[in-house]
Amino acid sequence: MMNMLKQRLLPLMVLMIAVNFFAQAQTVKRLDPQNFDKKLKESKEPILIDVRTPDEYGQGHLANSLSIDIYSNDFKSRVGKLDKSKPVFVYCKAGSRSGSAVDIMSEIGFTEIYDLSGGIMAWQQSNKPIERK
Repeated sequence: MMNMLKQRLLPLMVLMIAVNFFAQAQTVKRLDPQNFDKKLKESKEPILIDVRTPDEYGQGHLANSLSIDIYSNDFKSRVGKLDKSKPVFVYCKAGSRSGSAVDIMSEIGFTEIYDLSGGIMAWQQSNKPIERK
C-alpha cells in the first residue's frame, strides 16, 4: 500500500515542481543593461528596486530606485506592500541577490518582473548613469 502511494505521489511532485519552474520562468525575465534600460523606459508606472544594503545604495544607484535590502528581516513584507500588477525591475551588485529577490517576489504574486543581469556592475560597464544621494 505504501509503495503504491509513493509511486503515485512522486510523479505528482515532479509535475508540481515543473509547473512552478515554468510559471516563474514566464514571470521573471533577466535582461542585459541595454534591454533593462529600454524596458524600464517603455513601461508604464514601473517599480525599480535596489536590493543591496543601504551603504551600497548610498555609493550609487539607478535613478528613482527604491532601496529594499534583501538581507533585511522585513524584505518580504516591504515588497509585499507594492502593487503586484505593475512591472517591477530589480537589481543588486552583480546579479545574485536580485535572483533571490525575484524568486521571493514571484512566489508572493508579482506578475511582471525584470532582473538586471550582471547587476549595477554591468550597468556601469555599459556606461549607464547612476545617482548618488
